[in-house]
Amino acid sequence: MSAFQSSDRILVLGGTGFIGRHLVKRCLKEAASVTCLGLTGISNEKKFIQNVEILQADVADKKQLQSTLRDKTYDYVFNLGGYIDHIQYFKGGGRRVIENHFVGLLNIIDCIDIKNLKGFVQIGSSDEYGNAPSPQNETMREKPISPYSLAKVAASHFIQMLYRTEGFPGVVLRFFLVYGPGQDDKRFLPQIVKGCLSNTEFKTSEGKQLRDFCYIDDAVNAIIKAAITQEAMGQVINIASGTPVTIREVIEKVMTLIGGGKPLWGAHQYRKGENMELFADITLARHLLNWVPQTSLGNGLVKTIEYYK
Repeated sequence: MSAFQSSDRILVLGGTGFIGRHLVKRCLKEAASVTCLGLTGISNEKKFIQNVEILQADVADKKQLQSTLRDKTYDYVFNLGGYIDHIQYFKGGGRRVIENHFVGLLNIIDCIDIKNLKGFVQIGSSDEYGNAPSPQNETMREKPISPYSLAKVAASHFIQMLYRTEGFPGVVLRFFLVYGPGQDDKRFLPQIVKGCLSNTEFKTSEGKQLRDFCYIDDAVNAIIKAAITQEAMGQVINIASGTPVTIREVIEKVMTLIGGGKPLWGAHQYRKGENMELFADITLARHLLNWVPQTSLGNGLVKTIEYYK
């Protein structure tokens, strides 16, 4: 049974990114009308662009966004836009990060036509928890340690405020580490996989951090379930495997599956203020969304490695 009606119109902000591309493909399988809005153009992957309207705009530029979305209406909006950046405010240009992730959200809300809106899914981040103790759950007070995590916290509270005060049909999914085929090569897992496939040296930390990995197909399932589940509106919901694993264990699993790789343990220092135990309590996702991850880390790594071969 399809999650959407054939007449539903869907807008995916950040639809040309890693999670966005997978979400768009899934929505197309549901026979829905899909529009992608991104900062940059789309790739040459013809199968991806078939039956998808492509829009280009910077969400931090309200006038440009208004012009792009004028006279358009959508039933479901998914905000996956923006990039992950751990820069500091004074030293790295943190204001731009905040503008992209929080001011950008304000602009999106101001520019979309909400009359027919059935669901708005905002993507949050496990970074919002900062150094909160593990396992992290949604009732904990957030402790942002970067402009990026601050902007994500502000966005989460904004969506909840809109629901409480005006019934806005919004939900926040707080993702932990999503991985899978097609992820940006600069991200952790693609770098490890490529290093092991080439059997070359690559720099890494000692790898003692406990982390929580969620395969892309499971993440997309959670996004769609959240959009169509009325009981989820106004909530912040962790999306993760709920099973902690050290970074070192993940690297060693990849090395074993590939049969290569020369990690330089300790070549990278831990980030200042980095939470060494960041893994989720996913009880709320199970209860509200009837969602549990279906792909084990081992199977997800096999699929990811196959993509990069």
